[in-house]
Amino acid sequence: MKRHWQKKPLLIRQAVPGVKPPIDRKALFDLAGRDDVESRLIVQAAGPGAGQGVAKGKATADWRLKHGPLARRSLPPMTQPNWTLLVQGLDLHVPAAHELLSRFRFVPDARLDDLMISYATDGGGVGPHFDSYDVFLLQVHGQRKWRIGRLKDDTLVPRKPLKILQNFECEQEWVLEPGDMLYLPPRWAHDGIAQGECMTCSIGFRVPEAHGLAAELLVRIAEGLDTDQRSLYKDPQQPATAEPGRMPADLQAFAADAVARALKDPAQVLAALGEVMTEPKPKVWFDIADVLPEGAGLVLHPATRMMYDDHRIYCNGESWRAAGADARLLRRLADQRALSAADVARASTAVRDLLDQFCEDGWVLPSA
Repeated sequence: MKRHWQKKPLLIRQAVPGVKPPIDRKALFDLAGRDDVESRLIVQAAGPGAGQGVAKGKATADWRLKHGPLARRSLPPMTQPNWTLLVQGLDLHVPAAHELLSRFRFVPDARLDDLMISYATDGGGVGPHFDSYDVFLLQVHGQRKWRIGRLKDDTLVPRKPLKILQNFECEQEWVLEPGDMLYLPPRWAHDGIAQGECMTCSIGFRVPEAHGLAAELLVRIAEGLDTDQRSLYKDPQQPATAEPGRMPADLQAFAADAVARALKDPAQVLAALGEVMTEPKPKVWFDIADVLPEGAGLVLHPATRMMYDDHRIYCNGESWRAAGADARLLRRLADQRALSAADVARASTAVRDLLDQFCEDGWVLPSA
């Protein structure tokens, strides 16, 4: 973290010795056919330069992109080279992928996003490109050659369904074996090419963008305003005007004051941030269940996002004030994503009621 995080790439040979793919090929293809799973099929047309991406500013091949759900019959034959299947959010659907993602919780959950898996036949890839987020590229099956370089020119090849760099300059390259891992900070150009059939897990991180985050926070703060204390604009001294198109200065001041009052409490902004950052992903839903059984422990559902700060607990877009022993217990749940039966037994009535509600909502699952 001190030497490489958001600073420079790092290749770690045998970062995960003996790693196995979190899902086999058949199960992955089945998953790609579901409408609650985000998947993409990328096919690079065969021909001169296929599998080698873009060089000297010219595209060497045509690319086709198809979004899922993808029925098995819509996938090319495995004997056909140069195609890639991407399945996003594998950790939400496959316990082994969720367990693999949890190894990267040395970075705060507010930054950790998901685990995507890439299945490719020989020569498959997505072309030279860059990401706006941190990523760990873990090889879990077969071999993939990675070429990387500083992003000196972000011009993209026109009229392509993928964001392929037009002038990619390779500075280093390696072939990764199962267990090897490559870390790349945001905006480092890279190009991965399958050497035979392979699978690569991409552990991605969220990088909030200032304008977008501000917009989400303002919406959340507005939703939380006390509508029982509405202050109406009044203008009893407004004279008749010969300039009806002019914005009244008093109304401008009223609007500026309304926004300032909505943002005057920093705690409101922090609460909104926690709620925004724990909002479940699109296409995520939870099954309604019963309250937590007596004598049971619990684990967070893989899709549940839970965080905390010094004053509040956040879970799936909602927040609660907590202090003392209650806060310590709920923070332990957020950090460890589980509570033992003994932990639950020590919970206060208020926390037990909250955990029962979490269980009914499907946010937590009972454990032995």
